[in-house]
Amino acid sequence: MSGHEILAIPEVAGLDAKSGLVRIPPELDVPLTDRVRAVIDTAEFRRLARISQLGLVSLVYPAALHTRFEHSLGVYRLALLLLKQLAYHSRFTQLVSAEDAELLIAAALLHDIGHWPFCHPIEEMRLPGAPRHELFANSFLLESELADVLRQEWRLNPRDIVALLSGRPVEPGRRLLASILSGPIDIDKMDYLFRDSLHAGVPYGRNYDQQRLIGSLCLNAAGDGLAITDKGKTAAEMLVFARYVMFSEVYWHHGVRSATAMVQRAFFLLYHQLDLDRLFRLTETEMIQQLQAAAGDGPAGELLAGLFGPRRRLYKRLAQVSFLDARPLYQRLAHRPYSWQVACAEKLADLLSQRLRRIVQPHEILLDAPPVKKETPLLIDVWRRKEQQYQPLSTISPVAQALAPEQFDDYVKRVRVFGHPRLLPLLPDLGIVQELLAEAADQIE
Repeated sequence: MSGHEILAIPEVAGLDAKSGLVRIPPELDVPLTDRVRAVIDTAEFRRLARISQLGLVSLVYPAALHTRFEHSLGVYRLALLLLKQLAYHSRFTQLVSAEDAELLIAAALLHDIGHWPFCHPIEEMRLPGAPRHELFANSFLLESELADVLRQEWRLNPRDIVALLSGRPVEPGRRLLASILSGPIDIDKMDYLFRDSLHAGVPYGRNYDQQRLIGSLCLNAAGDGLAITDKGKTAAEMLVFARYVMFSEVYWHHGVRSATAMVQRAFFLLYHQLDLDRLFRLTETEMIQQLQAAAGDGPAGELLAGLFGPRRRLYKRLAQVSFLDARPLYQRLAHRPYSWQVACAEKLADLLSQRLRRIVQPHEILLDAPPVKKETPLLIDVWRRKEQQYQPLSTISPVAQALAPEQFDDYVKRVRVFGHPRLLPLLPDLGIVQELLAEAADQIE
């Protein structure tokens, strides 16, 4: 198949149009064809306009209020740019038909359709009976107005989009498309790092050359995933580093993690009495109202009031354990099941009660630790033209070596103990908390 067929797809051609565009930050024009409008005007997609991309991050970075709707448009635009770039690669056009390219475009637009408010903090807990967002994506794609739009306006089978978003297609061409959506260097990552950085008001996620990176994309040796040419090596290194710094300074900022720990404990206290299927279909405001109604004046209610009440009241950092400074204790506490973390925090509250001779309620102490699942490593091959061979970026880049998967989580993520603000004046020596944390871990092993 000729790459001209891909370039002639209305949305790809629309990149160079002067009309039929919508503007998203920062001054980016996104082409809207009639069939794209039909998708984004469905109730399922409009719901994303009322779900923030970063949720609790705005409690620390006040301008980080952008939505999953905006992010989805950004990812869709990047899909068009990648198709425009790869349409000139014969290996790509031999594997990917124009119909497959249209499937990628629709999937990029819909990649977040199953997300609910505070999705990642809740999924991070891996609670029994709590579904994953992929199940909601399947429901929205197969049993809704959106499914009808995909069939009638796009001539696509919604089940093909489900298969592509699941990341488990069989055919090499579809595996290639899946890697563009979710892989070492994918359009989701390129947009969220850039967009989150922009709205948070920090430079870190934008400090890579996106245009250079896209211009260097090619296929890997197997033809079932992306690689980069050696001209894109520096841009890829900067993306790896941008991701590291965004985790360090934004996603795992201690204030953000305090808020995360608070919403997780509140949800843990409540989820047995909630209709999760209904709850996870709500917008952010509606979900907060449902959680507060279920919590009442109990411990979960107090936690939620500190996040969503008239006054912000984040729990304070009482102890911090890093891989570098206290490795044995860190390794005992990190990557444990969430129920274990709660048991450890409650035991620590009991030990603090004994030491302070004052009652410390179980919900007044929160343990925040790296979750069971580690981050996906950025493993990508570099095509070295002069040597006519592929080499992993990690073998030719000191940056990639330094941020290898076994190091990324441990160096970015810390174990922290957060406590109700009333406890801080009672603890002039915070070293006591770390001492008792080790004792609490011993007692619940």
